[in-house]
Amino acid sequence: MSGFSADWLALREPADSRARDAGGGLLDALPGLGARADASARAREVLDLGAGTGANFRYLQARLGGARRWTLVDHDRALLQRAVAHAASLAAVPDTAVIDLSGGLDDLPLPEGGLVTASALLDLVSAPWLERLAHRCRAARAVVLFALTYDGRVRCWPEERDDAPVIALVNLHQRTDKGFGPALGPAAAAAAAAQFARAGYRLRRVRSDWRIGVDEPALQAALLEGWALAARELAPGAAPQVDGWLHRRLRHLRRGRSTLSVGHEDLAGWLPD
Repeated sequence: MSGFSADWLALREPADSRARDAGGGLLDALPGLGARADASARAREVLDLGAGTGANFRYLQARLGGARRWTLVDHDRALLQRAVAHAASLAAVPDTAVIDLSGGLDDLPLPEGGLVTASALLDLVSAPWLERLAHRCRAARAVVLFALTYDGRVRCWPEERDDAPVIALVNLHQRTDKGFGPALGPAAAAAAAAQFARAGYRLRRVRSDWRIGVDEPALQAALLEGWALAARELAPGAAPQVDGWLHRRLRHLRRGRSTLSVGHEDLAGWLPD
């Protein structure tokens, strides 16, 4: 499974939270969740897949209310240790499980009637992996909530002539193997909705786009440089074009006039009674 640094996860967390709040309403749509749910009917166990440093846990714990048992799953023990350390000031301290999800789902402790959640994960996985996850969630009659799945929509302001070809290369790179087999990349949100619908889930989808302004230059620079790296890896012959694009985009950023929009979707699902 592809790894992510703690620094990158910290850099993106504020943008993630803003984007999810803008979508809104998903928690209220899910039975057994939220402070308004009947205490006896609440989903008591939560399994957070690819949890990293615990950003998804922190976001949901602050909004769900009620006592729940959390289990954070990741292949990186050091990231999970950070998640537990960050949780010291919260009402709930999570359990952790070091599991490489790319190795399969057989060892995954899905909570019966609980919540299975993940953030920024589904665009990394393959179609067979996603199908297996849907079947396992259905078998456990779990409620599901998958946040911030990248969907390929990127806009940069001011516009540059090479924005479209560079982002097209990035989106092709997103379909390469991230450890789970050929990744779904920008097709993941639609694929997840189709797969869970086939498994019998009722679904709600909302957009949760990043809007990154001039006040977040570090996040913008990390994104632009990461996109350029991905484009060069996929098309080495396009390196001069990509380098020129990156130079111009960073110049806009240094001059305080760059903004980015990055498309994501959130998906919530539940099985009818």
